[in-house]
Amino acid sequence: MKFVNKVIIVLFFLGSISACDMWDMDLQDNPNAINADGASLADLYNSVQLGFNDQLSDDYLPGALARMYMVVSYTYQNASTANTMNGIWNNAYSELYPDIDALITLAEKNNFYVHIATAKIMKAYSLMHLVDLMGDVPYTEAGQGTVVISPASDAGADVYAAAEVMLDEAINMLDTTTAGSPNLDLYYGGSKTKWATLAKTLKLRAALNKGDKAAFDAIVSAGDIIDEAGEDFQFQYGTNRVNPNSRHWMYNNAYETGDASYQNNYYMWLLAGEKVDVAGDEFRDPRLRYYFYRQKNNSTSQDATTYGCHWSQEPDQSKRPTFWDAYNTRVPYCYAAEDGYIGRDHMNGEGTPPDGPIKTSWGLYPGGGDFDYDGFTDTRKAGTTGGLGAGIQPYLLSSFVKLMQAEAVLSMGAAGDAKALLLEGIQLSLTKVKSFESLVGSTMSKTLTLKNGDVVKVSEFYAMNAADQADYIAKVGAIYDAASASGKKDVVAKEFLIAAYGNGLEAYNMYRRTGAPSDIGPALDAAGSFPTIFLYPLDHISRNGNVTQQTLTDRVFWNTSGPALY
Repeated sequence: MKFVNKVIIVLFFLGSISACDMWDMDLQDNPNAINADGASLADLYNSVQLGFNDQLSDDYLPGALARMYMVVSYTYQNASTANTMNGIWNNAYSELYPDIDALITLAEKNNFYVHIATAKIMKAYSLMHLVDLMGDVPYTEAGQGTVVISPASDAGADVYAAAEVMLDEAINMLDTTTAGSPNLDLYYGGSKTKWATLAKTLKLRAALNKGDKAAFDAIVSAGDIIDEAGEDFQFQYGTNRVNPNSRHWMYNNAYETGDASYQNNYYMWLLAGEKVDVAGDEFRDPRLRYYFYRQKNNSTSQDATTYGCHWSQEPDQSKRPTFWDAYNTRVPYCYAAEDGYIGRDHMNGEGTPPDGPIKTSWGLYPGGGDFDYDGFTDTRKAGTTGGLGAGIQPYLLSSFVKLMQAEAVLSMGAAGDAKALLLEGIQLSLTKVKSFESLVGSTMSKTLTLKNGDVVKVSEFYAMNAADQADYIAKVGAIYDAASASGKKDVVAKEFLIAAYGNGLEAYNMYRRTGAPSDIGPALDAAGSFPTIFLYPLDHISRNGNVTQQTLTDRVFWNTSGPALY
């Protein structure tokens, strides 16, 4: 539930639903404002946790820009408009932050410092999230109701600094308080230690974005950062279909009755065909069958009416746009791999043909879909198959942190062994992905008869085993050793992009920080200038006299001299 009551008459009168944040109407007893005295601390805390996930899980377009997801548009300008960030913005300023402020007010009365500290961590993270997306945003003047109708934006660097102060305050509270934890902690089950570890890791994340080597090294040296799976910061979705629907958005998108979103061909190819070992042989990522579910076993000979290739009716590789060669000479055109990985090339705005039963769907990880064991069936079965949507929203996983450390070693000379960190990050990701097999036990225990007559069990024949993982890690390590300095950065960036599946913002941040992978899949056609920032929401820009709209080529403060992107 949300504790923010939106009063329509007042909204129209004041002409604002976003940055004005009408939580103090200058009345002694405003019946429509949050009343901390009458609110339930437990309900407020639950509202904050859910509101936090609502904000940070809305990362589809950032992920699409990093080629993790696919957006159906020909130009970046049409893909990213002033309406794009309305939901994130309104959730933050109209719901999440007022709930957090009310929670802190109520918790302070009875010294519930764990509630306060963890709420501060969520607010700090969400503020940095807004800055990462839109740069300068309101902070010091926000949430003051009619006192400040049109709050000015604070510099992104100042908002980051304020967020880091909150994190320090939270760490101190968690280290010193003897107060009890919330009854329902959806993230860490009431562990003060893990919340403190998260706060320190968020400071590490900020140092990486800012390129602050000294701060980064100091945090790593102190040792208390997310570096094992038990500390992963994630939101766990449920399997309930209605009242409420608690399932992961990927599952809702592909496993009900409607057509799923398109997969990004480059991203599928990154796992299915991009890697070539030092002997010149292609090899596949063992996460491939967990990330994607193929509905067909052939990408090249489907009904011509089901393709949307843009340069040709069917995926004829001779029609592959020649300008792609300036970026990547190997990435295929119109599909990711011949054996059924059918999606769309980056920035393909073709109309949607009747391809629902053909295009590749979301898989088992991270959305709780189905495991691909060459079943080649339509995933649209009214929410009755696979892991039933019990996926995760991965915010800061131990695999991310290891790979961030590897990036920092290579990009800013941070302390550490980049290769060792790279391989540790890969192993943590592989282990995490494999753990999702528990969601589809009946599938993994199936026995199948192969074309040659052999009878095999899915878990033994199709699932990754320890040998598969070791072989993959060894081959990536050898590629890393043989690579140039810039090539090493590409290896780390590609592994981060793969491990970060499900977290579009972190992929987008990495791409803006590094410009890697340098051979990332290009747009299908002339898409225009790459968006290095998002436009302010229309709700904000049209109702706040202190705001001037920015352009998609402006940059956030930590990326002012970032690499050229495409």
